[in-house]
Amino acid sequence: MKTLIKNGIIVNEGLSVLGSLLLEGNRIGRIILAKNFPGENEYREAVGKIQCDRCIDAEGLHILPGVIDDQVHFREPGNTHKATIASESAAAVLGGVTSFMDMPNNNPPCTTNSSLEGKFAIAAKDSLANYSFYLGATNENIDEITSIDKKRVCGVKVFMGSSTGNMLVNNEDTLSRIFRESPVLIATHCEEEDIIRRNMEEYTARYGEEIPFGMHYRIRSREACISCTRKALDLAVRNQSRLHILHISTADEIEMIKEARKLNPEIMGEVCVHYMWFNCNDYEKYGSKIKCNPAIKTPEDMAAIRKAVKEGVIKVVATDHAPHLKEEKQNSYAKAPSGIPLVQHSLQLMLQMCREGIFTVEEVVARMSHGPAECFNIKGRGFIREGNFADLALVNLNLPCSKTTSAPAYKCGWSPFEGMEFSSSIVHVFVNGTQAVADGRLTGERNAMELEFDR
Repeated sequence: MKTLIKNGIIVNEGLSVLGSLLLEGNRIGRIILAKNFPGENEYREAVGKIQCDRCIDAEGLHILPGVIDDQVHFREPGNTHKATIASESAAAVLGGVTSFMDMPNNNPPCTTNSSLEGKFAIAAKDSLANYSFYLGATNENIDEITSIDKKRVCGVKVFMGSSTGNMLVNNEDTLSRIFRESPVLIATHCEEEDIIRRNMEEYTARYGEEIPFGMHYRIRSREACISCTRKALDLAVRNQSRLHILHISTADEIEMIKEARKLNPEIMGEVCVHYMWFNCNDYEKYGSKIKCNPAIKTPEDMAAIRKAVKEGVIKVVATDHAPHLKEEKQNSYAKAPSGIPLVQHSLQLMLQMCREGIFTVEEVVARMSHGPAECFNIKGRGFIREGNFADLALVNLNLPCSKTTSAPAYKCGWSPFEGMEFSSSIVHVFVNGTQAVADGRLTGERNAMELEFDR
């Protein structure tokens, strides 16, 4: 099957150029760029002669490599009343996300290689997007970590200082062994539980059951993040580990990563879209809808995070997509779970920031597609290159869209962007050469694959 996508603006590796792509099976077979011809007429004449089985006119559209989201919680197995791999991968491709890496805090937690196999089996049957899964670290599973299939498993998730189920890793010897012996990237959630606990006691004494949501960033404080991130960086420098600090939420952590990278260039970091769109002044309006861990913090932190992403200090932008039922989120502060559904909206949100002059579309592609592919050494994805898998998002930067906010595809049925109109639309999406989305709607076609890592 040969599909010609013609006359779009191809955004790739820092450039936006008029061009066409010939997809052959699940790969990009040929890239035809107008700049390589004497003039545009000669380019269009050459494109018109290409033999194909089907043709998609991308005039007026930007052709992006599919987004790779390195941090999602699709809730399966264990909490399928909130989300499933099928439901959330559908939302992902509708948002231009063609690959995801899912976290291990399931019920029960995914802390063994056999439980990983179970998740791979579900995704092979149900996922619309390409996939991989993290193994969760515990104080007792170092043997599981050292026996990971590093070609298939994206990384080891370590909850440092903040407990999720039985996945708090607080044994110093175990942490040292993980940082020394893990055969794959170590991704850390860094919040110091002792600091958070003390803060919670203080604010409970002050407010009782009526803690305002605006106190979330003071309870899960910047000090809790900074203290724990410092420990992770020290371990990574000492052991020369490949470390990936997840969902950075403070300006201080960015500066700490910059300094630590001088001693270990294998240290990386990720920020999530909500830390660049919301700040602590938004709690009054959104309340529990933007309660997440780590907490969204100050306008100064938001500005520093945007700057780090723009300058490439931080090369990976993701979502930490974490759906909960609306009725759960409507509880009081102490009972409302933390987490925001985001995977359908992340690309539109970043393109909205392009419209506002914060980023360029080339920078968005660099952080959402190129950066994750390089950080995780993903084979054949994240770039528009001949021979790569044909994972593509075709977007209209000038077609406003409110459909994704009024009726999001998440199983939980809500998002914090209700009532908002984005300035751009995700029009067509291809996963391994198969059109998963046409004119903003699922086609019912599925061709997802396991991600493979070049390690």
